[in-house]
Amino acid sequence: MSSGELPSNRALCDDGRMSRRDDLRWMRLAARLAVRGIGYVEPNPPVGCVIVRDGRAVGLGHHRVFGGPHAEIDTLRHAGDAARGATAYVTLEPCSHYGKTPPCTDALIRAGIARVVIARPDPHPDSSGGAAQLQDAGIEVNVLDGCAEATDLSEPFVMRVMRGRPWVIAKWAQTIDGRIATRAGESQWISNKRSRRLVHRWRGRVDAILTGIGTVLADDPMLTARVGKTRRIARRVVVDTDLRIPLDAKLVVTAHEAPTLVATLEHSLEAQREKAAALRRMGVELLSLQARDGKPDLPALLTHLAAECNATRVMVEAGGGLLGQLVRDDLLDEARVFVAPILLADRDAAPPVHGACIERLADAARFRLASVKRIDDDVLLSYRRLSSIGNARA
Repeated sequence: MSSGELPSNRALCDDGRMSRRDDLRWMRLAARLAVRGIGYVEPNPPVGCVIVRDGRAVGLGHHRVFGGPHAEIDTLRHAGDAARGATAYVTLEPCSHYGKTPPCTDALIRAGIARVVIARPDPHPDSSGGAAQLQDAGIEVNVLDGCAEATDLSEPFVMRVMRGRPWVIAKWAQTIDGRIATRAGESQWISNKRSRRLVHRWRGRVDAILTGIGTVLADDPMLTARVGKTRRIARRVVVDTDLRIPLDAKLVVTAHEAPTLVATLEHSLEAQREKAAALRRMGVELLSLQARDGKPDLPALLTHLAAECNATRVMVEAGGGLLGQLVRDDLLDEARVFVAPILLADRDAAPPVHGACIERLADAARFRLASVKRIDDDVLLSYRRLSSIGNARA
């Protein structure tokens, strides 16, 4: 965004300070800037910053790449001397420790910032405490509640820090009557070409893509990002109870090009030692998990992805069985649903999620509608789980 496109708002409160409406406006701009870092900055959170003086933005910035300057530093470089006496809007509490970069709090203090508005405190024990340090230096610090655009950005980071697992995003395309395939299993293609291109972009911005062995056997997918600029190469993860994945599956033969992990049970590895050895020679990582209801333990798998693979976001491209298991285990944080203008009217066609036995609506998983977008004749509905840890201020 160029300086000519900077929004301007001179409507101040009677005491000369910005109103809550203005605070929300600038924080939403900071959130839009932060989105640019998704896929580049992980395992750090995406953070955006706007510095405002006399009702005008004098600096815009965001965290651009892991190990590079944080959002506050990037923004201060653009603001220069205009930062003195200004307000900084930051989507996450400024860090106060020395990591790959010096503390952002020190830079804000040196620049003469008068007020800092944050969307949420930082839950990480190593980097939290920045607000207190700023206040000790005489800087006013406010937490701005109610800016979902900003808090949604850091929810995956908060989930990994506080619960030790990645943020789980389910993606599926369905007909108007809620089916993802015909009774014969045909599913290509329910959504349109533009919708499918968007999915490829998402693949290039997550840390892992999770699927089930049923999807592998039925579709033989690659699960790679094959459109536009790929920000990161996602690890392909297959839940395969009985180690049925074929040695000639595309996921296996491309394991040296994109990391591939197969999560199975210990007895399956013991029973198929030669196949396991062949998979390892082809570059596939095998993970032995304990059984949970007869299948690999999904909570343990997600914990492994966060702890050993630094995964913050996992996208699920799978059939209804694996998605149903995630719902039953309360592991689904976000759903991105493409609704195509197709009707099957077949009760035996495949639903997107199944396997739970819910008798009361009060026991159902609850989501909030985060966004609605039209993509030609498809509609993309994005939902976020109400009870996810990220929705509670850390």
